[in-house]
Amino acid sequence: MPRSVNSVAKRARRKKIIKQAKGYFGRRKNVWTVAKNAVEKAMQYAYRDRRAKKRTFRALWITRINAGARLHGLSYSQLMGKLKANNIELNRKVLADLAMNHPEAFAAIVNQVK
Repeated sequence: MPRSVNSVAKRARRKKIIKQAKGYFGRRKNVWTVAKNAVEKAMQYAYRDRRAKKRTFRALWITRINAGARLHGLSYSQLMGKLKANNIELNRKVLADLAMNHPEAFAAIVNQVK
């Protein structure tokens, strides 16, 4: 019995990887072995950074809230402590948006907790 190979599936697998490597530089975009490694590494980075993005945004929000709070004579930790004591349940994302885009609303919240 002759050996059978499934060239159609093999080509489809390779085309899929080469298509994912579109836009890469040099041999990474068109040489199978190099492209396969580049795409696998890119997928690892993408998986990792979907989780890291959440941490990065939280840090950004905290920085913005701190900057807004210091304009009103409070530090970030003092503001968050007073918000919790006054049962004002606004998350960091909303507070950061208020501090950046609606300073008068943020000032009203700070004055309410002072």
